[in-house]
Amino acid sequence: MATAICLMLGVLLTADTVWTQSVRQAYEVLDPEDWDVHDDFYCPRECFCPPSFPTALYCENRGLREIPAIPSRIWYLYLENNQIETIPEKPFENATQLRWINLNKNKITNYGIEKGALSQLKKLLFLFLEDNELEEVPSPLPRSLEQLQLARNKVSRIPQGTFSNLENLTLLDLQHNKLLDNAFQRDTFKGLKNLMQLNMAKNALRSMPPRLPANTMQLFLDNNSIEAIPENYFNVIPKVAFLRLNHNKLTDVGLPSRGFDVSSILDLQLSHNQLTSFPRINANLQHLHLDHNKIKNVNISVICPTTLRAEQDAFIHGPQLSYLRLDGNEIKPPIPIDIVTCFKLLQAFII
Repeated sequence: MATAICLMLGVLLTADTVWTQSVRQAYEVLDPEDWDVHDDFYCPRECFCPPSFPTALYCENRGLREIPAIPSRIWYLYLENNQIETIPEKPFENATQLRWINLNKNKITNYGIEKGALSQLKKLLFLFLEDNELEEVPSPLPRSLEQLQLARNKVSRIPQGTFSNLENLTLLDLQHNKLLDNAFQRDTFKGLKNLMQLNMAKNALRSMPPRLPANTMQLFLDNNSIEAIPENYFNVIPKVAFLRLNHNKLTDVGLPSRGFDVSSILDLQLSHNQLTSFPRINANLQHLHLDHNKIKNVNISVICPTTLRAEQDAFIHGPQLSYLRLDGNEIKPPIPIDIVTCFKLLQAFII
């Protein structure tokens, strides 16, 4: 019994260590030296300061039109769902410890953001500005920033140099805006050395965005009007593992000659396009969504990956595909039994 309890405690401690490390910067214990003795108990009357969470300030859903003065002890600031139109410098002049700001669902415009109001927050990691009235990506932003959430605004412009100093940014969410192809220059994303997730779904793109950061692992471009992917496009993003291009206008002639034979891609979503044949894929691919295209047949001699790769001591026994969706196409039975022979790990096959 004692052994079992010790083992359980060991597992719990290990899990807690992993979780803590993943959010260490945002949730580390506040050093007493960082506290301002003059505002230990100050709380803006418009907000709520929970005694059990002294570094958080809750001002959401209160009909606020202005940002109140933020005490210096605050790390986490919640201002979502108000009527705020501006972000001036003054309320943040003492808020040097801020890690997290949520300003979703307000009425903030680019003209309402005072230059320097955000860039002065040298420890800020997470900035949420979803559902506002922004027409371009705000700038300048603090170099420390790790996540920038700008979904559901009116963003159509990305000023030159906006991302040039954001080397710590790992997630950029620009979905559901008004981005056109001309919003991007060849150096638009220069500086985003550590970006891993880029979401530009639900915009008005007709082409793939150019020169993406080399560390991009998740690229979401659903619900645009993309017609083609340039040859060797994926050479620039050799780590991309999750690629979503659902609800676009891709055709067979618009794909690279290698198709999606890219060893890094594990999850590929091409639903609701205009493909008439099965694209070329890599043996490492695990999930493939091809539903609601115009595919007429499944030629196993063409689609079955033939080149397998051994990495270090791990031997790949065959194609890794475990999920395949082909419903909503023009495929007529019978489906070749060889498809199961090729994809031996297939667990879900929807047709």
